Amino acid sequence: MPESTPDRFATLRAPAHWQAVDFISDLHLQAAEPATLALWQHYLQWPPAQRADALFILGDLFEVWIGDDVLSPLAPEAPSFWHTCAQLLREHSRHTPVYFMHGNRDFLLGASALGACGMQGLFDPTVLAFQGERWLLSHGDALCLADTDYQQFRAVVRSADWQRDFLAKPLSEREAIARGLREQSEARKRGSAHDPSLWADVDAGAAREWLQAAGSQTLIHGHTHRPDQHDLGQGLRRVVLSDWDATALPPRAEVLRLSAQDGLQRLPLC
Repeated sequence: MPESTPDRFATLRAPAHWQAVDFISDLHLQAAEPATLALWQHYLQWPPAQRADALFILGDLFEVWIGDDVLSPLAPEAPSFWHTCAQLLREHSRHTPVYFMHGNRDFLLGASALGACGMQGLFDPTVLAFQGERWLLSHGDALCLADTDYQQFRAVVRSADWQRDFLAKPLSEREAIARGLREQSEARKRGSAHDPSLWADVDAGAAREWLQAAGSQTLIHGHTHRPDQHDLGQGLRRVVLSDWDATALPPRAEVLRLSAQDGLQRLPLC
């Protein structure tokens, strides 16, 4: 984990030799979407000349994570999906550090899974000190203040009591609960006509407050599935990561690269 700071923000200080880092989020990997999994595998296996010095996963790598025991050999889909994902991450981490921040779909991913995948956990938010600047990293869901129903739900499921009770349930029961929650989420999206512009967005005032408190000028986040760059005034901005969906028309898959030479660049994978 990065070092903690007194002002609620953790700080990760990049080694001096890092020249480029990559950010991704909202891949929503699942066994039922092999095309997106294949794109992700293609990215992880880029040749050395194309790789960054570190990979930051800012939440929702998985469509759902119902407990680290999905990596057990007794878990459904383990040989074909969960173990494949863990193996790909572990292999990538052997040459490139991988940092993982929880999203709203995979917030139950714990220390056991982090170790199995070769990933290092990040607090949300975290400041990345890189090339003389402070970059504020977040999944982004905590800043969508207008989505009051979600914020109430988030407060419940992020509590230690709820998580302890949920993880104590049999795996099959957890799968059923997760399936029901996903169906509710999809129903809400259908009510918004599948138009992301109608979904609650990051609150600009809250984003400015975070940036000012962190001593940063740029917030990088995912969650909203609306890749863009927003001017927050006073020299502040927020940069939104793309979600991934290889079956969409057109397909979506993008890496945001921050390099000492070129600054921020969006690298499309399809």
